[in-house]
Amino acid sequence: MELDVDRLRRAYATARDLLLAECRSENGGPAHWTGELSTSPLSTATAVMALEQVRKAGRSAADFGLDADFDRLIRGGLDWLAGHQNDDGGWGDTVKSISNISTTMLSHAVFHATGTTGDCARVVDRAKQYIDAVGGVPAVVARYGKDKTFSIPILTHCALAGLVEWKDIAPLPFELSVLPARFYKAVRLPVVSYALPALIAIGQVRHHFCPTWNPLTRVLRNAAIERSLRVLERIQPPNGGFLEAAPLTSFVTMSLAGKGLVDHVVVKRAVTFLCNSVRRDGSWPIDTNLATWVTTLAINALKDDVPEDLRPGLIEWLLDQQYKEVHPYTNADPGGWAWTNLPGGVPDADDTPGAMLALTALQCEKSSPTSGIRWMLDLQNRNGGFPTFCRGWGTLPFDRSSPDLTAHCLRALRRWLVPQGDFDLSFWSQWNAKSSAHAAEYLALHVDEYDVPIDPEFTATRTDRLMQRSIAAIAGGFRFLQSVQRPNGSWIPLWFGNQDAHDDENPVYGTSRVLMAYRDLSLLDTEAAQRAAAWLASAQQASTPHSALRTTHSTSPRGWGGDAEIEPSVEETALAAEVLLEFDQFRPNAIAGIDWLIDRVEDGSVSEPSPIGFYFARLWYFEDLYPLIFAVSALRRAVEVLGDGDQ
Repeated sequence: MELDVDRLRRAYATARDLLLAECRSENGGPAHWTGELSTSPLSTATAVMALEQVRKAGRSAADFGLDADFDRLIRGGLDWLAGHQNDDGGWGDTVKSISNISTTMLSHAVFHATGTTGDCARVVDRAKQYIDAVGGVPAVVARYGKDKTFSIPILTHCALAGLVEWKDIAPLPFELSVLPARFYKAVRLPVVSYALPALIAIGQVRHHFCPTWNPLTRVLRNAAIERSLRVLERIQPPNGGFLEAAPLTSFVTMSLAGKGLVDHVVVKRAVTFLCNSVRRDGSWPIDTNLATWVTTLAINALKDDVPEDLRPGLIEWLLDQQYKEVHPYTNADPGGWAWTNLPGGVPDADDTPGAMLALTALQCEKSSPTSGIRWMLDLQNRNGGFPTFCRGWGTLPFDRSSPDLTAHCLRALRRWLVPQGDFDLSFWSQWNAKSSAHAAEYLALHVDEYDVPIDPEFTATRTDRLMQRSIAAIAGGFRFLQSVQRPNGSWIPLWFGNQDAHDDENPVYGTSRVLMAYRDLSLLDTEAAQRAAAWLASAQQASTPHSALRTTHSTSPRGWGGDAEIEPSVEETALAAEVLLEFDQFRPNAIAGIDWLIDRVEDGSVSEPSPIGFYFARLWYFEDLYPLIFAVSALRRAVEVLGDGDQ
């Protein structure tokens, strides 16, 4: 199809200006992007339960030195939940989400806990009908499988409301939290690495109400109560919000208050966080913000179009977000970045490469990137992939190596190795012959079985040793990506999904993100990349009317959803179209997707977000800036590729 390049340029300029308008200063500091996360029935239900447990213990906000009113906050949360119940009687994780058993059981329980079932009888009855229809407690357990990170907190929440027996909740071994952190992965904790606060608090409240019959285990757990509470206090951020997340903070609060520790310092800090994070409509968001993440995404989308007057401030702000000390929560070494500029963030393998790429795009010369490179290299798993927070935690899904994180890290490593220009395999020849030759061979031929050795006799400078490690890491990363590519050519991401897709997966997001690594390392002609691009093109949807303003869309493929035969979104269409622009044989598909995005800019819907993000296991969110950022990136690249009229 033909694309009007002038129309493309106008659409890009409009989207670019909308995105730049969101870059603002806070409290007189450097301007950056903050965005806004979706408000959440799940967060609202858990926050109400936490405050109710504190209120039930006879405490008021004044007892915590807060200018707030627990009665008003609880009533506001309940009213918001009642007003946002889905037609089927359940609740989803966002106002755009379909109902699920987890959020519905949490929301249903708070009406019981607060004694408002009579006042809200219709809401409660409809919720109960939904819960019974989809399977109740067994359905919650089945939804998360072996991962206890979320199923046990949900059941604990319901037990505090009197709806679940404590004996029906599996115990959590909170006593293991007193071990040195280096042993956590060895003892195979039943929760993911970022859920240590829940392990401690929920494990303790379950032990309080239903101690184990085993006398030895009971003695060990009793002895570990105070020590594990000290661990919990040590890892709590100063503002009280664990991971800046209302649900995790609420689970900790309700558990400690429920077992009588309402005056504990952890509870006091957590209650302060919850009171400070409620929104004006009475609801709570899933997290405070993703400011660092959306700022790096925006910079990497705009690239050279970041205005010169914004660059110094953005560089200063991003450098301030890099962790300079060992993180108390995950024991991560200095050098990484988290998703937020707030105290509850934890450095991870998506935000760190994103920040490094953004600093490169801003042509930052104030700081050496080696600490960030070293941080990523130290995180890489033995299988060549990159996990989110902690190396070696491979038991549960959200701790394993993942394709999207791995691809992002490889892109940052490549940019450090070759700061400017195209990636050239001959570059390897100037480094240690043994390692570079093997890496070049792997990258050129995409060998299945390969390991890049570090020569123990290599005596170069420290920077050259880091270069050698980076070469090996890139080779190992591509080996991992090839090993987890699906037979149809797609990859599945870790922290993004689609509620309409099979098993909530989002292969369009995952495949697009991984192909960007193949693009950046000049590997698009490999068999793996070609299969992935072919699959991505095949998943493109035939367009249907988007709004009342448009009633005659062509039925030819145009947009993308999370998988084949799923309604297109701005986010998924932008990601897929941008990367397919690099493949000559699939450029018509990309152009059709770009045309679909231009329509969204012209009818004003380009900023309409979709719930494609995962926060914790199968907990959905959307971020207001995602569609605009992804659209800007795709449209900018389309201007670069198609601007001369070569379609």
